[in-house]
Amino acid sequence: MTGPDFDHFCRLIRQRSGLVVTPEKAYLVASRLSPLARSEGMANVEALLATIRKSSPEALIQRCVDAMATHESYFFRDATPFEQLAANVLPPMIEARQTQRSLRVWCAACSSGQEPYSVAMILQEMGPRLAGWKLEVLATDMSEPILQKAREGVYNDFEVKRGLSPERQARWFKPVPDGWKVSSVLQQMVQFRPHNLLQGTTGMGMFDIIFCRNVLIYFDVEHKRQILEQIGRAMPSDGALFLGSAETVLGVTTAIESTPGVRGLYRKAGIHMAKSA
Repeated sequence: MTGPDFDHFCRLIRQRSGLVVTPEKAYLVASRLSPLARSEGMANVEALLATIRKSSPEALIQRCVDAMATHESYFFRDATPFEQLAANVLPPMIEARQTQRSLRVWCAACSSGQEPYSVAMILQEMGPRLAGWKLEVLATDMSEPILQKAREGVYNDFEVKRGLSPERQARWFKPVPDGWKVSSVLQQMVQFRPHNLLQGTTGMGMFDIIFCRNVLIYFDVEHKRQILEQIGRAMPSDGALFLGSAETVLGVTTAIESTPGVRGLYRKAGIHMAKSA
């Protein structure tokens, strides 16, 4: 799949979402957009791309952007970041915020909601240490359809068993006809909002903890730099940033640095965070 229509689509996707699509990924474009082309009554993906280039229908473009995004997610994905959150990040933050008694967490590119609900579970499981605190989890994604699924908080058997222990499933979910619904306690903690990382963080406020995992791998270096530096400005001096295990800030920006001995955990450059025992 090559030609002016494909090239136009690649430029459009990069402009709208930051996702880098190259000719080598033509197979991905074909697999992601084939169902959409069929649903639109078009003969094939080539016809879809030609329509986009010719008339730029906004609703169709947005559906293409949603289709090209990767929405892979599951509860407590990779485990280690959530263990670090509970054992090494939250304890010193709680100690430092005894006066203000509030915490804000941002889960960027939250997909269908498993990550922010996992964070909410950990915050709730801190028990008396966070009793009476104002706890806010903001979860954002550029896809409105996937956000709607996240807001509903209903997951099938496969989804709840993928990462959830039986104890957490029993405590935080209740059976419903379509599967399992997350508890109202967790739903009230998490606010889902549409947001494109290319829009920056202006007007979003400060966040003590930010999860931006397994998304920057799809961006070019310049967009990664912009996003990471904007994230850095949205964190206090002792803020914590979690990236995916395959992601790094090396060669991208000097505003953010890794936390020694803790893979996937980052902080503002030059800030020395205390680690709990």
